[in-house]
Amino acid sequence: MGKTFIKIATVYFSIGVLVGMTMGIIHDFRFTSLHAHLNLLGWVSTALFGIIYSIYPFAANTKLAKTHFWLHNIGLPIMMVGLLCETLGVTAALPVMIIGSLAIVIGTLIFAINTFKTLNTNSIQKAKNEINA
Repeated sequence: MGKTFIKIATVYFSIGVLVGMTMGIIHDFRFTSLHAHLNLLGWVSTALFGIIYSIYPFAANTKLAKTHFWLHNIGLPIMMVGLLCETLGVTAALPVMIIGSLAIVIGTLIFAINTFKTLNTNSIQKAKNEINA
């Protein structure tokens, strides 16, 4: 799970950099919000999820982690499409952006629950015992 998050984060980072470069080339900075969200939610947050799940693989091997993965990686592209359309003046895209945003928020809350649930002292000790067994 950690490697998958990191690979997808790299894709988001590449897209975010290309959006930023394009804005600079054409001197049109309307897409700054899209650029920022791609880099923060796409690159940084997704990479951090991947790093955390790589450090704590037992947290990555839960149903919560898999649900978090899908909500984040379905919600983010939906949100970005909605944000792009809103930026281009398509006001009907607001519900699309809201749906994508809600998926990301729910996924993030699931990540928080998973983190607190699996990274307690008992879970870490249990994982160490399983490794040593």
